Amino acid sequence: MRPYDLLENVLTEIEKRIKEDFNADILAELFSLSSVHLQRLFKFAFKQTLGSYIRSRKLAASLEDLIKTDFNVVDIALEYGFQYEQSYIRTFKREFGLTPGDLRKTGKIIKITPPIHLFDTNKLTEGVIFGPDIVIVPQFHVIGKRQKIPFRDALTLAPTAAKQFWENDMPSVKNIVNPSVYIGLTRLAGEEADYSWYLPSIQVKSLRNIPQGLYGDTFDSSLCVKFRYIGQHHYYDINQDRAKGMYDAIGRFINNESEKYNWPLCSVYFERVDENAYDGTFCQMEWFTPISEKIEK
Repeated sequence: MRPYDLLENVLTEIEKRIKEDFNADILAELFSLSSVHLQRLFKFAFKQTLGSYIRSRKLAASLEDLIKTDFNVVDIALEYGFQYEQSYIRTFKREFGLTPGDLRKTGKIIKITPPIHLFDTNKLTEGVIFGPDIVIVPQFHVIGKRQKIPFRDALTLAPTAAKQFWENDMPSVKNIVNPSVYIGLTRLAGEEADYSWYLPSIQVKSLRNIPQGLYGDTFDSSLCVKFRYIGQHHYYDINQDRAKGMYDAIGRFINNESEKYNWPLCSVYFERVDENAYDGTFCQMEWFTPISEKIEK
């Protein structure tokens, strides 16, 4: 099942089963996935755990019965799949800061977790993209094999360069921070140039002892925009068509004049891939570039 369809079906199934006693393991079995992989995929996509989302949705759904009826709390707890009244009350208080009884007495306005919805703008042919998220990226150092890549060939040459570095050159790098995380760092050569410098690389603790034939670079601490991509393929299979789909989606944000951030010509950006996140079916990738807040005139 393609990632967009899988995530959409998971979200739909949660709402269908909102009054049942179910968890991530039951959902994973329903969609023929391992529970670990489904939970990892969900957290990467929606920035929260599957278990916490299920609990939050159950609690939000139970509020209508709690506020609009005089049902006993124990009956509401059982109705929404909680095995014990006390477990419902404890979970309710952690979520909302007061007990069900206190809510009935005070009528306090509380914030709930609404259902998550996917939109067509998230959907790619073989993947799904999320963002933008605004984040701070601390300074980091990388070592890799620098490539001069013409813009016209970037979508085909960059994936090939990444594969060659990972298989042939990465093992010679020392002082690696995380051996499973690949970083592809791009720097534009200048406004008039028709090429960029692409560095298939890995993060290191320092730029001392760079192996012969390789190159070191530093990404300075920056306010960045981040996109997240999930694809139904291996990282090595990110080809021209798949890459174009991702960059077209990112481009829609870049060209959105209503956004309150400026992109400084995207003079530097990088993709980040954790090889350990690949589960045999779905890959995950993050894309970052520095931004600045627009100044009101």
